[in-house]
Amino acid sequence: MSADASHEADYKLRVKEVGETRFLPDSSVEIVHDVDLADPPRFAVFDFDGTLSCVREGWPEVMVPMMIEELQKTGTSESEEELSKISYDFVMQLNGKQTIYQMIRLVEEIEKRGGKAEDPSFYKHKYHDLLMERITSRREDLRNGKADPREMLVPGSFEVLQGLIDRGVEVFLASGTDENFVREECELLQVDKYFGPHIYGAQDDYKSFSKQMVIERILRENNVEGKYLIGFGDGFVEIDNIHEAGGTAIAVASNESAKDGSVDEWKRTRLIGVGAHIVIPDYQQIDTLFKYLWKE
Repeated sequence: MSADASHEADYKLRVKEVGETRFLPDSSVEIVHDVDLADPPRFAVFDFDGTLSCVREGWPEVMVPMMIEELQKTGTSESEEELSKISYDFVMQLNGKQTIYQMIRLVEEIEKRGGKAEDPSFYKHKYHDLLMERITSRREDLRNGKADPREMLVPGSFEVLQGLIDRGVEVFLASGTDENFVREECELLQVDKYFGPHIYGAQDDYKSFSKQMVIERILRENNVEGKYLIGFGDGFVEIDNIHEAGGTAIAVASNESAKDGSVDEWKRTRLIGVGAHIVIPDYQQIDTLFKYLWKE
């Protein structure tokens, strides 16, 4: 990856009005914009957390309290409830981007209140330490075999990855979580074999990585147009990037805590707003989606 990538853009509503959507027969596969591919996809890009992995489910419950605590140190007269709403709103607004962007915003909020902030990386590492306290037992249960990886994956994850491989699609992973953690958790969840060397995540030099850079590299190195690209994600960045590149954007509006096949309406609305072609709650009916896209 070159180091000249611009900052990842903030969320921008691109699709303000959507006509009536439809569901493929007897399925939860929602067609927002019909897709009629002349040629089948050759490359697929996945987000990680919430799109495949549920290991970090509940992360806002770690990040937001940390931010409240840091904002309270400024001596602000705002109540804990007010700070909670402010923090939650910008944390979720930036969800999908690299974690550092949420910390950059925290620094701005601290300084806005007259506080003296640390470097954003300080808060990022503090958050990671707190998050690890929450999820260490999950990771250990995977490592020692006490937990089946399927328990901590979005339902149908193995099936979607294997289905793409079987159809000759090369799969890539691009995550806003630090790459070392992503690689480790891919191994724990036993999905690393599907991606091979194509696992990319956030770097300490955050400007040297973006999901858009991964997409551009795929298209450039393989000399292909965006129409050969398909993307799966529960964050706005990857859906926006795939759509803008001319690919097919699949919004995975996963309910990470319930994992019951229900759609997270907040994710659905947000991802349709940046151009998702199709919305699915998980991959339990992936064969229906494959038949639609591949005209099988």
